[in-house]
Amino acid sequence: MALEKGTLIFADYTAKVKDTGEVIETTSADEAKKFNVFEESRKYEPRLVAVGEGWLISGLDAEVGKLGVGDKKTIELAPDKAFGTRDPTQVRMIPLRKFGEKEHELEVGDSVDVDNRVGIIRFIGSGRAQVDFNHRLAGKSIVYDFAVLRKVETDEDKVGALIDRRLGGESSKPTFEMSGADLKVSIPEDEFLIEGLQIIKRGISNDVFKFVPTVASLTFAEKFTNQKAQPKKEEPKPAEPSAPKPRKKKAAPAQTA
Repeated sequence: MALEKGTLIFADYTAKVKDTGEVIETTSADEAKKFNVFEESRKYEPRLVAVGEGWLISGLDAEVGKLGVGDKKTIELAPDKAFGTRDPTQVRMIPLRKFGEKEHELEVGDSVDVDNRVGIIRFIGSGRAQVDFNHRLAGKSIVYDFAVLRKVETDEDKVGALIDRRLGGESSKPTFEMSGADLKVSIPEDEFLIEGLQIIKRGISNDVFKFVPTVASLTFAEKFTNQKAQPKKEEPKPAEPSAPKPRKKKAAPAQTA
């Protein structure tokens, strides 16, 4: 049965450039190691997807909506359904002096920020740099090996998955309690200083209200603990030496008449 718009699923996939076989994204550590793109700092696990909600590139999103739970499919996307076709007007010549002190450090292939737009340097010469503001995968066909693992069914599972999507730490994770239509999310102390935490919290609340409509209110709790006031752990006492066992007395030699 095809997945309905707004359904939350967990999926595994690997995406490659059709012409070169370059792996551009994968949720599988085994696949990453197989194609020599494994990164120790990256978390490899099935990805949460809201079907038809723009969490995937447009062409892939449309194709996933045709699948069912347990389905596996190789999906080929033309450039206009993937990262777009190349636009010649997005290639500009920029004077090197615009890059300031970094002018003499630039090399072909570098990613640069120009007027809040990110581009890639394609050529340097005559005091100018040719900067390409097209997406690096524009004009390329992309092939996805996509598998729908499971559907997220219960409200509790949906809430947990939506929180983890935006605020899933490695060392500790937020916990939550649902009481009727009220939801309370407790953020671990080691995540208080995450950059953009308020924006993340707003994103979580928007997601929860959209995909779990039974939740009417959401409260975030941040608990600080005084480490100095924490009870000290008692160190195990050394085992007392056992008392020496009494020696057995030797029997007296028998006397002869």
